[in-house]
Amino acid sequence: MSRAAAGLQRVWYSRTPTLTATLLRPLAWIYGAGAATRRAAFRGGILRRARMPVPVIVVGNITVGGSGKTPLVAALVEALSLRGRHPGIVSRGHGRRTSDTRAVAAGDDPRDVGDEPLLLAASGAPVFVGKDRAAAARALIGAHPDVDVIVADDGLQHYALERNVEIAVIDAARELGNGLLLPAGPLREPPARLDSVDAIVWRSHDGVPRRSARRAPAYAMTIEALPWINLREPTRLLDANALADTSSVAIAGIANPASFFDALRAIGFNGAVRAFPDHHRYARDDVAFAEARAILMTEKDAVKCRAFADARMWMLPIRARIDPALVDFVLEKIDGPEASRNARLPGHQGAAPL
Repeated sequence: MSRAAAGLQRVWYSRTPTLTATLLRPLAWIYGAGAATRRAAFRGGILRRARMPVPVIVVGNITVGGSGKTPLVAALVEALSLRGRHPGIVSRGHGRRTSDTRAVAAGDDPRDVGDEPLLLAASGAPVFVGKDRAAAARALIGAHPDVDVIVADDGLQHYALERNVEIAVIDAARELGNGLLLPAGPLREPPARLDSVDAIVWRSHDGVPRRSARRAPAYAMTIEALPWINLREPTRLLDANALADTSSVAIAGIANPASFFDALRAIGFNGAVRAFPDHHRYARDDVAFAEARAILMTEKDAVKCRAFADARMWMLPIRARIDPALVDFVLEKIDGPEASRNARLPGHQGAAPL
């Protein structure tokens, strides 16, 4: 990660106001005015919204960077499938070298479809990417007419796509940082934007939603680590001694690499760490750690390292566990209370934490 990016992270999430944040406030005011004008244009009908023939659920946040949106999308899609729905997923596909609208399939080059959509494709639900999410949604429905609900990954600010449900995700560990808009803080929109969403999901370690004065109901989500997987030999088991070996290296090209490194240290990791920018396009030289006993990474990094992986490379898959009440709430919003109740009756698919 560049020093400038790391420095901004420290400014944005500082517990006390910083001089840098103060100096950047005029730019934040300009950014905020532009964002408010754009949103008002959509609300007033000056800019048009595209309505889909099926319900649309948008999962996003008002902060820059990772809060757990993609794991939540995967968990929500699985839960909806268990309730008898046929969900599809749309995403912009951040970090890809193409800008067209296309389907995503397992084995695609992440440079063409994006790293997170490639992870979501493993859910089994159809995934389409496109800079214009409305166009991606139309293409998805055209290719998969059985899809009866669309889940948009990271589309809270993409107002061109009409939505039936808005879910905002907040990382309880970092919350909204210093509460300022870009570039003085991490916010894409003011905190008051949370008053207009339908639900807030708190990513927490204890599975308890945080208290807030917001109108939207709050739910909790926890992230569970699954067993390590070797990129070359998936059936191998990671030797625990490799974690403690000081020659081992952990890499992370995610929005909050410190969260991954801290989690590793908590389970005994003693090696070096290397942070890369979010959605970084890895090359072989980036992971050329000749003396490393093990090279540890997130699943998001792994999809971009498979082409040149060696037997020392391991990824840590994760999954989100969500409150079944969130699924009930979503179904009530898109189908009405009776439909949600019927989904839980004997003979129907029931909800379970994921």
